[in-house]
Amino acid sequence: MDTMKLLLGATIAVLVGALALSWQGMNHGVKNASPDEIARLKKQISELRADQEKLNPEKAQQPRAPIPPPQAEPNAELEAMKHQLEEVEKKQNESRDKKVAQDEEGLLAQRGLESADSELRRARLISQSLLVGKVKEFVENADVGDFITFDVLMREQIQAGATIAIRRKTGILGQFKVTEVTDDGAVASPLPGFAPVKPLPGDELILPPQY
Repeated sequence: MDTMKLLLGATIAVLVGALALSWQGMNHGVKNASPDEIARLKKQISELRADQEKLNPEKAQQPRAPIPPPQAEPNAELEAMKHQLEEVEKKQNESRDKKVAQDEEGLLAQRGLESADSELRRARLISQSLLVGKVKEFVENADVGDFITFDVLMREQIQAGATIAIRRKTGILGQFKVTEVTDDGAVASPLPGFAPVKPLPGDELILPPQY
């Protein structure tokens, strides 16, 4: 139906043009045309133009197919960066999980050895004990007894009556009782069971661990 209307409209347009040319030709080239012939041509032109105007609004009102919106193309560079970030995060998580597993295995292995050998556990506790001071001098005095003077590194841990121990590597040389604390340092006397090895300047003083 639409095709027929289009063809009809085109035909009418052609006829209108032809009649108009005939009309112009008659006006310029044929001076002796009869009035009836001229009136007939005018009427035909008017009728054809009216038919053409009727067809044009119907053509304008015909629904047009909607134009689909353009689809956004994926950004290849953005996708590549996203994939790269995901790979980096995956590797970091794998590395972290591996380290945690290794630490757990090492801790379990150490505890297993310590359960079989108490000396290993004792050495570990000594090496991890808090450093609170360092020996300055060991004084041997027959009248008042032997004692040490030491620099206090953690004053909040040192007070008169506190027990400290001399650490050498992963062993304890002996224990002392703090007798005096001053702004310049502190003084401590050896407790029973002190080893025959004499303290040396720079020996580390710790709070003795609970085995």
